[in-house]
Amino acid sequence: MAWELDPAASRRAARAGDLEFEKEAWLSGVLLEWGSCGRIAYADDASAGFVTYVPPMYSPRASRFPTSPVAADAVLLMTGWVMPEHRGGGFARMLVQGAAKDLTRRGVRAIEAFGTMSGQQDGTALDAEEDHLCMLPVDLLLAVGFKTVRPHRVTPRLRLDLRTALSWREDVEQALERILGTVRVPVLAGT
Repeated sequence: MAWELDPAASRRAARAGDLEFEKEAWLSGVLLEWGSCGRIAYADDASAGFVTYVPPMYSPRASRFPTSPVAADAVLLMTGWVMPEHRGGGFARMLVQGAAKDLTRRGVRAIEAFGTMSGQQDGTALDAEEDHLCMLPVDLLLAVGFKTVRPHRVTPRLRLDLRTALSWREDVEQALERILGTVRVPVLAGT
């Protein structure tokens, strides 16, 4: 419940043993009010990774970061995870691209994330106060196209402008089409 509840509510839920219930209630509320809030990647019919994202109003904890607030035209990329055996295979990029495509269809202009400078090599979460936040490493966010908009020594805020991301994707698709067009075997006359 690192993102979904404020710290006091999270502690109460933990003491009562209701964390699963609170997570399910939060997810149901987001789905009913806003719609899908994540993507899952599969490899051979098994989950390989996920990302979750919401408008910042659904993430009370987001306002506690020193680099807050998330811009009004952006959705917050809360967290994500790729199973260790699938890291380095492009799953993180595919998950972010899937989120970008979904959000573009909804008219969202940008995705923002609070990255962590801690655990850059292994993707481990950051301990902030008494809470264990599941934050994405800054290096990963930069590698998938995010830019730093508010620097911080531990938790900078990064942004992916979806218009730029889409035009980049379209450029890549056009380049691939040109390459593939030159590689295709021509149809021989009379066959």
